[in-house]
Amino acid sequence: SITKRYGAKTVLAGLPLEIKGREFVTFLGPSGCGKSTALGIVAGLIPPTEGEIFLDGQRIEHLLPEKRGFGMVFQNYALFPHLTVLENVAFGLSLQRRPADEIKRRVLEMLGLVRLAGYEERYPGQLSGGQQQRVAIARALVLHPRLMLFDEPLSNLDAKLRVEMRTEIKQVHTRLGLTSIYVTHDQAEALSLSDRIVVLREGVLMQVGTPQEIHDRPKNVFV
Repeated sequence: SITKRYGAKTVLAGLPLEIKGREFVTFLGPSGCGKSTALGIVAGLIPPTEGEIFLDGQRIEHLLPEKRGFGMVFQNYALFPHLTVLENVAFGLSLQRRPADEIKRRVLEMLGLVRLAGYEERYPGQLSGGQQQRVAIARALVLHPRLMLFDEPLSNLDAKLRVEMRTEIKQVHTRLGLTSIYVTHDQAEALSLSDRIVVLREGVLMQVGTPQEIHDRPKNVFV
């Protein structure tokens, strides 16, 4: 039951939610509904005002983000412009002081998975938006995360590319058996990607259900 307040303003009101392993869950709602706040709290970037977070029975809300073992993909890619594609994807593994041969093997494997084999020596500035987003996804996946978090990752791409990347994200999720939480305000994106959708409005949970349930049996007028 996660709550977040800033002074007198409640941006998330007692969010109750359980996510199963290998599920693809989307937080859907308009700007300011609390979906990115909820994701930030799961990631450890924002402390909750009240409530507890459990992962496999262990409480984790006190853990630092880097201790949670999650992968995160941001809206603006957040790539290092002065590092090559290979160095960007390898960054987290280098911080973990992994052996060089293991780093190279895992990075090349991930670049193959996101269809960027052969791009190792390029810099982010030499890539299209879709390619940069693939690098960001590979950088998160290479750490073998227990949970993947996506914060509006496709909103900077054009419509055609958004549909393509949507398909790729879902394929990678399924192929690697990931557990993913995805934030979007795009209804088509939520309906096509999700196992379950969490609809939020002004910090309050409106409905949780499969895309079919949300579409066919909305709980209220807002949904």
